[in-house]
Amino acid sequence: MLSTMQDVPLTVTRILAHGTTVHGKAEVITWTGEGEPHRQTFRETGLRAAQLANALHDELGVRGDARVATLMWNNSVHLEAYLAIPAMGAVLHTLNLRLPAEQLAWIIQHAADRVVLVNGSLLPLLAPLLPQLPTLEHIVVAGPGDRSVLAGSTAQVHDYEELLAGRPETYDWPETDERQAAALCYTSGTTGDPKGVVYSHRSLYLHSMHVNTAEAFALTGRDIALPVVPMFHVNAWGLPHAAFMAGTSLLMPDRFLQPGPLAEMIEAVRPTIGAAVPTIWQGLLAELDTRKEAGAIEGASSLATVIIGGSACPPTLMKAFEDRHGIRVVHAWGMTETSPLGSVAHPPAGVTGDEEWRYRCTQGRFPASVEARLAGPGGEYLPWDGESAGELEVRGPWIAGAYYGGADGEHFRPEDKFSPDGWLRTGDVGTITPDGYLTLTDRAKDVIKSGGEWISSVELENHLMAHPDVAEAAVVAVPDDKWGERPLATVVLKEGATTGYEELKAFLAGRIARWQVPERWAVIPAVPKTSVGKFDKKVLRKQYADGGLDVTRLG
Repeated sequence: MLSTMQDVPLTVTRILAHGTTVHGKAEVITWTGEGEPHRQTFRETGLRAAQLANALHDELGVRGDARVATLMWNNSVHLEAYLAIPAMGAVLHTLNLRLPAEQLAWIIQHAADRVVLVNGSLLPLLAPLLPQLPTLEHIVVAGPGDRSVLAGSTAQVHDYEELLAGRPETYDWPETDERQAAALCYTSGTTGDPKGVVYSHRSLYLHSMHVNTAEAFALTGRDIALPVVPMFHVNAWGLPHAAFMAGTSLLMPDRFLQPGPLAEMIEAVRPTIGAAVPTIWQGLLAELDTRKEAGAIEGASSLATVIIGGSACPPTLMKAFEDRHGIRVVHAWGMTETSPLGSVAHPPAGVTGDEEWRYRCTQGRFPASVEARLAGPGGEYLPWDGESAGELEVRGPWIAGAYYGGADGEHFRPEDKFSPDGWLRTGDVGTITPDGYLTLTDRAKDVIKSGGEWISSVELENHLMAHPDVAEAAVVAVPDDKWGERPLATVVLKEGATTGYEELKAFLAGRIARWQVPERWAVIPAVPKTSVGKFDKKVLRKQYADGGLDVTRLG
């Protein structure tokens, strides 16, 4: 028996139309760093998106599922591309501007991008890549920048505003199949070449709906969202499309991602919700503390909630934001392959005090659309008992089932990334409680196997960062003749701190089993970061192996 319901495709086009009309008065506010921020309404954004689609189609020859790349900051022009490119049936390809040059060039070639939209301030990043990009035909420059660096390029250079000028503010948007590609994002390539993840219109629509639920970010037309997480990284955690769907105004930081400018824009525009990786919020916390002590800040109280994902957030950071500034930190988990929202840590109803904090310090509860299971070392599946640790596997309507275009052009499913029955192997090790809350204890590649027992590097890092003199800490496994592997603790001390290793060792010993306390210690100036702000532990392991760290071994 078939249903009597209409079969209406779930597409980005419908998000565009809805935001432009129903929520036309909501705003996109782009920080400029000087004077007033640039403001335009959702209606104006939708009209400009139609102009962009006309320009791409008529002037640049974008047809079918052609890939259109963006090398841009979070700003209103990037949002226009977010909406126009998928809605016209093409594929939005966001380029991670923090990747190494050789990876960026490889990704552009692999995706077969013919057109790239680039902010003028990023031309020095794009220009050196051009000799490696013979198939790139058009470069569209938005905003001020030195265009002379593009001299000699075989690609035709256009000015964004000139390209849009005089174009119709309507476009005959096609009725796209909801399962067609809408956006393409590559993983950060921490191991091997980056891998392409292709999001469908359906997956983006369903993901946007979930972002707007109370189980996730609960966006409404009364909110102003500050996505510090880049639009080139997993669609800024889904916030641009979700906000356009919900009528949530957007405060776009553009290239002003330092703690000072972030504090200024928060006070000036008064966003209610923000999203970024822990390193961003650590810097902002110090800035807010300084401004509060000087009596120079009032507006941070508007920021009721900040979402932290990308890597585990130290509980001390969460408590500091809440205790000192009244800002609630919400933990979330996801990855490029999960669009990215996989779980959000809202405690269940009725819990308070220490029990509430236990839930908040997890990676969160899975929504109905994300199925999860834990695979043990022998391939067996483990119970959700909050104790059995295994590798997390997930599946669902916004979870990748393959990667884009292998060497033969076909999609591919590496065995280490997908189970034989099609579940995504996340590479994260953790436990799940009976009521569906995920706690990650490590990445599978980072877990420390010492004498047949596992030591969680994340747990050690969180405890170390609870010490008042420690700004950052990263723990990696290093070879040990007796135990196979042992933890090496690398710490970044706060300015002026002189805390010694013995004190840090004693601090840890009061919080964890003594056999887990590291014998090897090193103070470093900063923890190496990946292109998306995560701790880059492979760099630390290599530095140790090459003798590049000044390691002290305690008895």
